[in-house]
Amino acid sequence: MKFVDQVRIRVMAGNGGNGCVSFRRERYVPKGGPDGGDGGKGGDVILQADGQLSTLLDLSYPQQLRARKGTHGKGKNQTGKNGEDFIIRVPAGTLVRDDESGELLQDLLFDGQQFIAAAGGRGGRGNAGFATSTHRTPRHAEKGEEGEERWLRLDLKLLADVGLIGFPNAGKSTLLSQISSARPKIGDYPFTTLAPNLGVVEREEGRAFIVADIPGLIEGASKGAGLGLTFLRHVERTRLLIHLLDISGEPPQNPLKNFLTLNSELNAYHPSLGEKVQIVVLNKIDLPSVRKKAAEVKKQFEGMGDRFFAISGKTGEGVKELMEAISQMLD
Repeated sequence: MKFVDQVRIRVMAGNGGNGCVSFRRERYVPKGGPDGGDGGKGGDVILQADGQLSTLLDLSYPQQLRARKGTHGKGKNQTGKNGEDFIIRVPAGTLVRDDESGELLQDLLFDGQQFIAAAGGRGGRGNAGFATSTHRTPRHAEKGEEGEERWLRLDLKLLADVGLIGFPNAGKSTLLSQISSARPKIGDYPFTTLAPNLGVVEREEGRAFIVADIPGLIEGASKGAGLGLTFLRHVERTRLLIHLLDISGEPPQNPLKNFLTLNSELNAYHPSLGEKVQIVVLNKIDLPSVRKKAAEVKKQFEGMGDRFFAISGKTGEGVKELMEAISQMLD
């Protein structure tokens, strides 16, 4: 499924029904009086968070997002039927903004949370509602109010407990497939992953946690290089970051330089990202050249006060210990 995390939509609530002008006409009732009913309320357009969704793809196509209008009132004091609400399901973590002003209207964080994006118009009063002791035969009724209509911008920021970050080809997708049932596309070339992937890590004790593979982070990501500017927003919601390092290439990468470069990009995008707790993980220790340097890299990062793990996302070596450490930190 294509990943879409920003869309612009037009929502139109239903108009209220008109009130009715009517008078009782019954046998043996010479002075029946007014009995025009009120119009029904127009339907609302409601955005509802759905924890089963992970993309705004369905809203990226042009379509009419319109609620039904209320029906008109009738004689015999019959109130018109209210218009049916139009419910739009969006992924949990969707921010709703007014497209014109940019004002944040709602942050839909929880499954089932709702927000009235456009309120339906009130139904008009029938002439029975205007009758008084001094004006017993009103011959007018109200028209229904028009429903709200507006343009909205929806921005999705994925909700995940743990974010996997690192330069392209560091093995983020491989690790995600090792610890969860997620099956992202994996290749041995940069930018294999073109969209964030989510995986659920089950635990024997305690609550399962969600891991997000954040793609496209390279030097200059905060300024739009690579895919970073597109996906850096998805790091904001995470509680913990796993910083994957890869020194398997030729010539060998400088792990400390890469670590500092990527953290500089996080800080440049938003200072709060640089304050998140990180675990440094050296990947691909199944390769002899990496295993040989693992102790040296560990000493370097632990000397800086960082928690350090050496793993192989391919064979699973060290992954269990890493997951146990993550579980403890999340708890």
